[in-house]
Amino acid sequence: MSTSKPPRPSSSRPAAARPGGRSGPGPASHPGARQGARQGERQSERPGARPDSRPDSRPGAKPSGAAAKPAAAPTPKAPLLPLNESEMAQLEDLLDRVPAPLEPLDISMLDGYLVGVLLQPKAVPAFQWGRYVLDSEGRAAPAGFDSRVLMNLVKRRYQELNQAIVDRQWFDPWVFELAFDEEDEEADDDANPSEVLFSWVAGFALATDVFPDLLREDAADLLEPLAAIFMHLDPEDLEDADDLLEEIETLEPPKDVSEAVESLVSACLMLADVSRPQARPAAPQRPPARRGPPPRGRY
Repeated sequence: MSTSKPPRPSSSRPAAARPGGRSGPGPASHPGARQGARQGERQSERPGARPDSRPDSRPGAKPSGAAAKPAAAPTPKAPLLPLNESEMAQLEDLLDRVPAPLEPLDISMLDGYLVGVLLQPKAVPAFQWGRYVLDSEGRAAPAGFDSRVLMNLVKRRYQELNQAIVDRQWFDPWVFELAFDEEDEEADDDANPSEVLFSWVAGFALATDVFPDLLREDAADLLEPLAAIFMHLDPEDLEDADDLLEEIETLEPPKDVSEAVESLVSACLMLADVSRPQARPAAPQRPPARRGPPPRGRY
């Protein structure tokens, strides 16, 4: 199974920065603390002065002569780390181990499902969308089944996709070319794009079926991007969607997998413009007109 990785546009997501940073200076190194300590020493040298070495035990009490502790700097947010190939393999293995009778999503279908969830006009709580990861019908997992490691990996992918959608940036969908037998002479080197993208699109369709708010947006704005996505499904699966089928017939099929993937990602970002529009910056306001001095007269 080999991952189809089309060339990324120039707006591709940059590599994640390594976490790190310096902490602020402690109280002992603060100039005010050093000055307070010197004042305490001078005070203890006065005749009759009695040093008190016992700290005040009251909650929140501050030692006399000591400068206030500087406010801690806000902790920088840890960068999103995409799942590497090893973690993707781990996730795929964990999905395969989900016990029967549950029918979990495969890793490609899962990816399309997450994008379909993220494109909803209102955020879907994790406890609602998470149940369909373990079972395409949303059935509850058996008692004693621990899905924490699996769902932690899924949520990392969810966060990565969400950031890409918010920023309107390119993301690599998890689509995989079909494996052929090396001895099969009839195997074509050029894979059928719709066969490669089918599982991903099926996951996206599951999300729009379970959470239909996206499809309730303005149909005119949804038609073109939805057609670019659902064109990879069997027309018989698109029941009662005559307008969508007509739009699909006007589209030219992609020449290869790379072109199909690029069209798929572009369509998802077009849908984001409809269901999750970006806030427009407020127009600059003109300053109020300056008034001259009041007229002279009696007051």
